Amino acid sequence: MIDNRINIKHSMIRWAIERSGKEQGFFTKSFPKLSLWGKNVKPTLKQLQDFSKKATIPFGYLFLEEPLVETLPVPDYRTVDDKYIMSSPSPELIETICLMQRRQDWLRSYRIENGSQSLDFAASFSKSNDVEIAKNIRKTLGLDCSWSENCRNWSVALDELNRKIEDVGIMLIFDGIVKNNTKRKLLVEEFRGFVLYDEYAPLIFVNNSDAKSAQMFTIAHELAHLWLNAGGIFNLDRMQPGKGEIEIRCSNIAAEFLAPESEFHKLWKEKRYKFDSIAQSFKVSTIVCARRALDLGLISKEKFFSYYENSTKRLKDIKKSDKKVDFYKMQRYRIGRNLSVAIKNALADGSLLYRDAYNLTGLRGKTFDKYVKEFEPL
Repeated sequence: MIDNRINIKHSMIRWAIERSGKEQGFFTKSFPKLSLWGKNVKPTLKQLQDFSKKATIPFGYLFLEEPLVETLPVPDYRTVDDKYIMSSPSPELIETICLMQRRQDWLRSYRIENGSQSLDFAASFSKSNDVEIAKNIRKTLGLDCSWSENCRNWSVALDELNRKIEDVGIMLIFDGIVKNNTKRKLLVEEFRGFVLYDEYAPLIFVNNSDAKSAQMFTIAHELAHLWLNAGGIFNLDRMQPGKGEIEIRCSNIAAEFLAPESEFHKLWKEKRYKFDSIAQSFKVSTIVCARRALDLGLISKEKFFSYYENSTKRLKDIKKSDKKVDFYKMQRYRIGRNLSVAIKNALADGSLLYRDAYNLTGLRGKTFDKYVKEFEPL
């Protein structure tokens, strides 16, 4: 009889469990002798394969001599209490960034092959002041200073901003899980978004687990990253920038883009502390409005944090009663308009195989066919 039991280091099993972010009890339900693996018990090949899937770790990693030190493939601007985050990134975050990089690489090649022009937004603005950059972002997107006045509310304004961003060729992705797996969530506590800079296929990723009320500031912040040619990941803990120069500048640019200082001061004289009323004028959420007041020294940090905590708690309570979003409609945001259109066209002209389209979208078979058939750019 062939012995298919495998020698494995117990330290690698422990590392895989810690890396997964799950308690050991989650695994022992399926593998009762897990605590003895690598000691006096050898798991079977099938058991190890099943364990690697549950731990969401590449099977080959289990046979390394020592745990792999995993690092983010992009600059990390995340801080908490003015200290850089040093903890290991989650498998969910690493996989998401790698998937976005693959999407970006494909779209870049596709656009170059089809004669697309460069989208180098940062070409002449890295040394400009923050107000000039905010103005140029509005100009590039085709928005004037009063662009949001005709929007019914900040939610409608957010949709309009998203459309304008995609109109200029930027990949805009919203997702809160990994590869349609609802059990693998992207935690807001770990990151709120990231930017992958590229001259032909710039990409903005928004953690869709975050409150909609905070997403407009996140997106404006990410636009600033593109204009400064500074790709990377950030968390904006309680809507506060990291301590580095890039993060501070990006937050200043975002604030000026959404609520120009001169206009904000005028409204503040009339509607001091009336965040709901001021926010209605700019069509931003009240949290963004309070954040701008903090930037301009009109309220204290203590008052802002108190307002932020109360507002986010109220919004979380509202979110619990939200209806489920249609699966195919959600894919429009998870894949993005620009990538979806390019994939659809590439399939039509025969330059992309269905196998590769499946890998780029995370959709397969009839599900993919239905998405492509029903896809309509918003």
